[in-house]
Parts: sequence; structure tokens; C-alpha cells
Amino acid sequence: MRRLWLLLALVAAVLAVGTAGFVSIEGWPWFDAFYMSLITLTTVGYGEIRPLSQAGRIFNSLLILIGVTTVFFAIGVIAQYAVEAELGAYFGRRRKRRLLEKLAAHYIVCGAGRVGRSVIRELARNRAPFVAVDSDSNSIEWALRQSYTAVLADATQDETLREVGIDRARGLVAALPTDAQNVYVILTARGMSKSLQIVARATDEQAAAKLKSAGADVVLSPYSYTGHRLAQAMLRPHVVSFLDMASAFEGANLDLEIEQIPVAASSPCASSTLEQARLPQQFGIIVLAVVKPGGRIQFNPSAQTIMQAGDVLIAIGESAKLRQLEAQLGAVKR
Repeated sequence: MRRLWLLLALVAAVLAVGTAGFVSIEGWPWFDAFYMSLITLTTVGYGEIRPLSQAGRIFNSLLILIGVTTVFFAIGVIAQYAVEAELGAYFGRRRKRRLLEKLAAHYIVCGAGRVGRSVIRELARNRAPFVAVDSDSNSIEWALRQSYTAVLADATQDETLREVGIDRARGLVAALPTDAQNVYVILTARGMSKSLQIVARATDEQAAAKLKSAGADVVLSPYSYTGHRLAQAMLRPHVVSFLDMASAFEGANLDLEIEQIPVAASSPCASSTLEQARLPQQFGIIVLAVVKPGGRIQFNPSAQTIMQAGDVLIAIGESAKLRQLEAQLGAVKR
């Protein structure tokens, strides 16, 4: 861009020199001198507006050689910038399309405002694949500056959800500014995918009921949740601190997490009891509960509890140990 401005400045300088030359050599008025310089540089083919002396023709010849070359070179540079910009936009769109086409078992975050950004940061921290969708350019610019996959589009439109791979997605977060927008997104998403896990934000209890009716699996209100946590922090501060650490909440300084880990049919632990698998001894973790395929939860399971394929273990331990356990059980988190 600096090169372009330099060329434009050079063209303006040549035009100024030409104008001053005709005024000095021929004694023409300033406007006539400017007009003669302009038609000479642009090669429009007009004739001399006034008769030129021998000195004037020599000066005009030099102006043609220098000025026309400068103008043509500037036009070429401008054309080059235009072509490069068009090609850059074209290949940028192709690159983004290929990136979106590669997404699978990912999460779609509709809305990159205050709530959406918290969701995005948490997904990024867990290295979960996701794409952010928002119609606000400032929100998308924020996501792109963080090197997140993001699309500037209306999340309530079928075409947008298809573009971000809703048919291949694992879940969708409806975190748009208004409840009406979130209801519309949920209705659209649920109509396109019956099995999609949908989580939504709500501003009040009445909105929460509508979002549930629209098809959301989980609805949370930032205001009621914050109020609940404030009360718990007063009544049970140590419990809240522990849960913050165990959920790797922002500000926690202990490498401790609560994780859900499915048991795959191919896992050597499938059909084994917790005692036989020796998970606490091998990985230093504690199994808090076992969730059966039907949704039944066995809290504080005994050592004789059998881990079946399709079960989900709720375990607490160090992050690295939980990753090792996940590899041992041989399944993708859900």
C-alpha cells in the first residue's frame, strides 16, 4: 500500500511540474497549463489547446516520456493490487470453506458476545473443535484475532447452519443476545438435526421454558446462575473453591478436573469391575459416578460395579491422568 501511495504522489508531482512548466515557458494561465498537462499525461488524444513554441514542444516531449510512463506504471500497480485483493478474497473463501468442510463432531457457538466468548474460551481450553457464528462483525473480528474458526453470518438461517456443518456437529450453543433469536436458532437447528445436543442461555425463567419447548436440552440463565454461585460462595466457600478447581474454572491454580469419559466396546476395561480395572491405582483418579446408557446414575459406585460398553465414567483427577484414562477406555468424550 505504501508503494501505491508513492506512485500516486509521483503522478501528482509530474502533473504539478507540467503545469508549472507550461506557465513558465509559454506564459499560459494556470488552468490552461493544468489542462494541457492532464490531457498529455492521460493520452486522451486531444490537440494542443494553444500553439506551442519550440521550447514548449521540447518540454511537452519530455513530459510525455516521463509522465505517460509514470501514469501507465501506476495503472499497472493499481491493477495488480486489485487482482491480488480479488484473488486473496477468493482463495480466502475457498480456504474457509475447506476448513468448515473438514469439521466433524464439532460444536457450533451461535453468538460471540460476553457469554459466547466464555463458551469459546472453554472449548478452546479443552481443545474441542468448534466454529463461532455471529452477525456482528466486531465479535467475529475478536474471534479471528484469537485464531478461532468463525463465520460472519446470521445463525438463524438454515443456509448458515448447513455451511458450518450442523449435520456433522456434536452440539450447538445458542448464546445470541436475545431470547427470541435463541428460540429461532433452536427451532431451526432441531428441525435440521434431531440428535444434536443443544445448550442455550436464557434471560429469565419464562424464556427458559420457551427455549426448552423449542428443543433445547439444557437451558441456563447467567443471572440466576450467578446469583446461585454468589449465595453458595457465602454459605459454602470451600465447596465452591473446590468445584472451581475441579472444573478448571478461570483463576484456579490446581491441575484438577472432573471429566466424563465413555467406555468403548474395544476397551480392555469393558465388562470389567472397577476393582479389576484398578483405575485409582493406575491413574490416581477417583470414580465419582457411572452413568448408564439409559441415563441412570450410580453415584459412588462400589468396587464390584461392572463397566459396560456405553457407560460413562464421571471421574476426578489430574488432567494428564484423565487423558491417559480416556485413552485406556478408548472412546471419545461426549
